[in-house]
Amino acid sequence: MIWSLIKVLLFVAAIAGLTYGAGVLMDTGGGIRIAMMGMEYTLGPLQAAIALLVLLACVWLLLKLIGLLVAVLRFLNGDETAISRYFDRNRERKGYQALSDGLMALASGEGRVALSRAAKADKLLDKPELTTLLIAQAAEMTGDTKRAAEAYKLLLEDNKSRFVGVRGLMRQKITEGDTATALKLAEKAFALKPKHAETQETLLGLQTGQGDWKGARATLGAKLKSGALPRDVYRRRDAVLALQEARVVIDEDASIEAREAAIEANRLSPDLIPAATMAARSYIARGDSRNATKVLKKAWAAQPHPDLAAAFAEISPDESTTERLKRFRVLTKINPDHIETRLLLAELNLTAEDFPAARRALGDLATTHPNARTLAIMAAVERGEGADDAVIRGWLARALTAPRGPQWCCDKCQAIHSQWGPICDNCSGFDTLSWREPSDAAGPSATGTELLPLIVGTPAKPEKLDDDASDDAEIVDGEVSEKP
Repeated sequence: MIWSLIKVLLFVAAIAGLTYGAGVLMDTGGGIRIAMMGMEYTLGPLQAAIALLVLLACVWLLLKLIGLLVAVLRFLNGDETAISRYFDRNRERKGYQALSDGLMALASGEGRVALSRAAKADKLLDKPELTTLLIAQAAEMTGDTKRAAEAYKLLLEDNKSRFVGVRGLMRQKITEGDTATALKLAEKAFALKPKHAETQETLLGLQTGQGDWKGARATLGAKLKSGALPRDVYRRRDAVLALQEARVVIDEDASIEAREAAIEANRLSPDLIPAATMAARSYIARGDSRNATKVLKKAWAAQPHPDLAAAFAEISPDESTTERLKRFRVLTKINPDHIETRLLLAELNLTAEDFPAARRALGDLATTHPNARTLAIMAAVERGEGADDAVIRGWLARALTAPRGPQWCCDKCQAIHSQWGPICDNCSGFDTLSWREPSDAAGPSATGTELLPLIVGTPAKPEKLDDDASDDAEIVDGEVSEKP
């Protein structure tokens, strides 16, 4: 800034001097005499003006040469000059070009090309947060996990790139199966960026996989606060985590804490069947049958389930069949048209040996919804009413090959589970199990039992069964057993 001002002032002074000299020459009308080394030169006005211009040009050229010499000396000394800036701009341009080529190669799936361009950009640019990240991702693409890990560790040194480094190392550990280290890295990444949606989801998955239910509930709350989770979904999943906390407490034989945790889980999500049954059993252990009934009624209204009926039966385990049938009306009058309610009522009447009432409760389920349970109940009704053995065996044969009915199925991968759990054993999905009929409920039996109806007959045509075959088996408590 000061040097520019000085040059402007010198230029103005030179113009003023030339103007003044030209005015003097015009006034005198003479020339300029120059005496030098014993010689005398006389210049006219025009010659004097030309000589002055040549002198100024020489002075300007001399100043430029001096400036160039000074710039070269400063450049050699390492100072920033126009020359150094020129080379810096040229190197920066080449570096960004290599970085751009590396990014394009990475997006195109050319890992080795991307790695070489990233190495070149790293040499030309002073941007480690960009070039090191590109090196890490390109190394991962080529399968060089060691070099990728080294690059991610370099990113940890800078506050601006620390989160990226932690996230990259976390993903590597997940791929390697080292979930314990991955969990610690996920917690670190979550501490750096608590609102990062992917980090929240990864941390939640690792915590549930490791059984850290308390930490998972805290992460779930953070997802709710950041707006990444609707409140109704949050309440449902928080209830699932609370239920798992209760199960852990039960495993540790801390009954009081288990009861409180189970009741809390049921309060958070009354329609969660495992939470309702656990809460009801905690009330039963206290002797509080009123609240146990209340919990089970609310869950049955949301979705009837056999586990709820089993828990309801535990409220009065020593009652007679007639008393039980009467007490169960509290449940059976809720959702009376639901299949589970009709099956429960049919089973209760079978226990009370009221076979006509059981048939009325079952209705046409054996034909409209044939599965192992409805067909087995139908066989028991036929046996109780004294039907022919061939008819009973026909129903039982169909029950052997029929679908099992509703089961705990994963909504994500359709895997079937014998018991409810918070995590799918097949795809590791969290809270994906629902009580429903599998999408592929039917299929040939591995043991060939689909041929049994051809051997023992069917309910539609019992008269075609071979008389000798009818003597080979008998019905014992609703099951087929060989006669001696």
